[in-house]
Formats: sequence, structure tokens, C-alpha cells
Amino acid sequence: MTTLSAPAQSQRRPEKHWLRSPLANQIKAPVVCIGLTLLLWQVLAQFNRAGFPGPIDVIVQTWNPYISRPFFDDGGTSKGLGLQLLISLQRVAVGYSLAAVVGIAAGMAIGLNRFLRRGFDPMIQVLRTVPPLAWLPISLLLFEQADTAAIFVIFITAIWPIVINTAVGINEIPQDYNNVARVLRLNKRTYLKDILMPATAPYLFTGLRIAIGLAWLAIVAAEMLKADGGIGFFIWDAYNAGGDTCTSQIILAIVVIGLVGLALDRLVASIGNLVAKGGK
Repeated sequence: MTTLSAPAQSQRRPEKHWLRSPLANQIKAPVVCIGLTLLLWQVLAQFNRAGFPGPIDVIVQTWNPYISRPFFDDGGTSKGLGLQLLISLQRVAVGYSLAAVVGIAAGMAIGLNRFLRRGFDPMIQVLRTVPPLAWLPISLLLFEQADTAAIFVIFITAIWPIVINTAVGINEIPQDYNNVARVLRLNKRTYLKDILMPATAPYLFTGLRIAIGLAWLAIVAAEMLKADGGIGFFIWDAYNAGGDTCTSQIILAIVVIGLVGLALDRLVASIGNLVAKGGK
């Protein structure tokens, strides 16, 4: 008796829907949560007697010129949001770079020297808690120029997490690594390149990530009080100007500040990941 075999089933795998892709899984939750937040904001704005704008009103009221022409320049302080953002980023780049260079060098010196570590720790713990704006009057007295004073505020605010994390990273180097370096009689340059920097890099970049957030926070606050341009100045100028669209302008600037802060954090984190992978 002949047994009929069942027809061979197709070996094709069912195609995955794009909503189940890894990228979609990463962005679904943020998109849904942001969408619900915007919807709630819009609904609450409809019942707000104070005239606080909803997200639709913010877009409509700031579309021309701040969204459609972000880089317009009518002279003086009348500039688009894009140009104001570039002014702030330039100040942050200078102050943050100085803080990184000085902070890494100081952190290494403190981490490698027990006397310096014990001597500077109390002072660092005191200074790192000082709010950024508390440094602004002193910086204006020292430099007499708003732009230089703002850069100094960024520097003095951002340097402390870099110093602390670099020093902690050096202290956390396994003793076995140091023992091997002594046995092999590695010179200081080789020890720095092959042992100290790779072992310290994760701590160092954690400090750099914290510092970039503090630097961005500091420049916005400093520009609101004393500056002739920048994203912080844009907010304060809109508030002083008043009018029907001033609140929408401020909200737009706040959103831009948050997005740029997120981008800066991700940039430093990506550089840290590249350095970590390169050291392996």
C-alpha cells in the first residue's frame, strides 16, 4: 500500500512587519508618550483662561519667521533662533573645551598623587556645589566683557565633574595593572597610553557627559542675565518684549534647548563608545 506524502510546506519565513523591527521598537514608546503629552497639553490649553498656548498655537505663532527662517539677521540683536543658537554653541564650545583640557589634567594629577587628592578634595566639594549664576558677578568683575564672562561661567561650572571622575577613574585602576607595569618597567608614556587612559576612559567620559549638560545649562542662564545674543538672551528678550506671541517664542526656545542638550549628550556618549571600542 502506497502512502501519499503530504505536500512540502513552503520554507519561506514570514516577513517581519516594519513595526517589529529593532528601530521601531526603540522609537515606538517615545513617539507614543510624546504624542500623548502633546495631546494632553493641547486639550488643557483649550480650557486655560490665561491664554497659555497649546502646541498648535506655538507652531502657528512662531512659524514666521522663527521656524521658517531660523537664520534671519535684521541687524543688532534681531536675529533668528538658529543664529542665536549658534552664538550659544560657540560659547559652550570654548568654555567646555577649556574645562575638558584643564579638568582632565587636574584630575590625573589629583588621582596619581595622594597628597593632592587629600588637599584638594574639600575645596572641590565646596566649589562644585556653587550655582552657575553665582559665578556671573565675579566673572564680570574679572573680565568686564559679557562674552568672556559667559565662557568663564561655563568653564567653572563644567570642570568639576571632569576633575572628579578622572581622579576616581585613576583610583579604580586594578592594582594588578600597576604591578604588571612595574614588572615590565614601563615608561610613563607607555603606562599613560596603554594602561592609565584605557582604564580611566569610562569614568572620564562619564564626567564629560555630565559636564556638557552643566555647560549648556550654565550658558542659557548666563545669557538671560547678561548677554547681547544667544538662546538665553532670546528667551529674556521675548519675555521683556511681551505681546501675543512672546509665550510661544519662549516655549519654542525651551524645546530647542532641550533637543540641543540631548544631542550634545548623545554626541559625547558616542565619542566615548568609539574610544572604548578602539581601545579593545
